[in-house]
Amino acid sequence: MRKAAIRRDTRETRISGSLAIEGRGRYEIATGIRFLDHMLELFAKHGGFDLKLHAEGDLDVDQHHTVEDAGIVLGQLFSKALADRKGINRAGYFVLPMDETLAVVAVDMGGRPALVYKDSVRVRMVGDLQAELVEDFFGGFVQHAGANLHVKILYGRSSHHKLEAIFKCFARAMKFACSKDARLKDELPSTKGLL
Repeated sequence: MRKAAIRRDTRETRISGSLAIEGRGRYEIATGIRFLDHMLELFAKHGGFDLKLHAEGDLDVDQHHTVEDAGIVLGQLFSKALADRKGINRAGYFVLPMDETLAVVAVDMGGRPALVYKDSVRVRMVGDLQAELVEDFFGGFVQHAGANLHVKILYGRSSHHKLEAIFKCFARAMKFACSKDARLKDELPSTKGLL
């Protein structure tokens, strides 16, 4: 079982988290931002990951530090749990309909951080979450997970559905990318021999 636990304390946030990649979709999430909690709960459930994430941040200032640092911790958890990354599929993608919305997410856990993010959300808030900060969440994730992540909403009307579709797609893409291929269990998923 691939597991990790992280505690990250800064002057702006205090976050503890744990992850089991081969989980059962169980979660305990409390960030102080309920819509972000909901998105991370969806991520755990749809990825089959066991995820605990508790954050205390300077929400009296802004949500930015809490949202970005939650992404950083999630990235650190995956990086630690995947360890040397031998035998993993490495890349995964998923296309998901959410009512009138269609999303696509592709991820490569090959060690090179990059983010392309296009959510087409045009409102300031979705629930109690500042919508523009979702990109910062994924920015923190890719930098600390060593992931190349492409996220795009192809079309849709509801901002809630757009973000929900993204997190569900992200979960399913990560589930495949982190899965092991028994034929390649001792191999790094790279012709370079190094990730």
